[in-house]
Amino acid sequence: MAPEEVCDILKERFGAAVLDAKLDARRPYVVVDVARWHDIALFLRDDERLQFNMLECLSALDLLEDNKLAAVYDMFSVPVVIASASTVVGGSGCKSTPLLRHHMAVRVEVDRDKPRIPTVSDVWPAADWHEREAFDMMGIVFDNHPDMTRILCPDDWEGYPLRKDYEFPLEYHGIPATTEHTLTNPKH
Repeated sequence: MAPEEVCDILKERFGAAVLDAKLDARRPYVVVDVARWHDIALFLRDDERLQFNMLECLSALDLLEDNKLAAVYDMFSVPVVIASASTVVGGSGCKSTPLLRHHMAVRVEVDRDKPRIPTVSDVWPAADWHEREAFDMMGIVFDNHPDMTRILCPDDWEGYPLRKDYEFPLEYHGIPATTEHTLTNPKH
């Protein structure tokens, strides 16, 4: 299914909750309203035409110029193949099943000052750690996540290291920090 078709189905079902679309991008995506994101995610997974049953990745973006953060969800529709006891792999007469039906990305944008997005870890279990990483590195809080705690930085780390305006600490628990080999006073 082409990205245009996926976008049309989403617009038909969710109307104004589809805020924008970049279908000619290298990785086509739609931008959706954060308030409808969880419903849209369930629809993407469960609709018979779409069946986006695999979340490949969640990437967080810092849109500093727009005072926003974004989460980008890359999804695939992968056929579910159930083999019977009589199935012989590679045997004659076996039909080849395509490994991928279609793919798409969904982007959810939020204000930098209150970056809250509903979790989809109940929709795609792979979102669990991805959302924790986006929280840890960018400060996006995923509401109703089962364990919204840091996953890469220590619990007492201050700030979000992948934000464009992050100021790297000069030390952490007495350990001096540098960002370049000869730089002794890191500022970003």
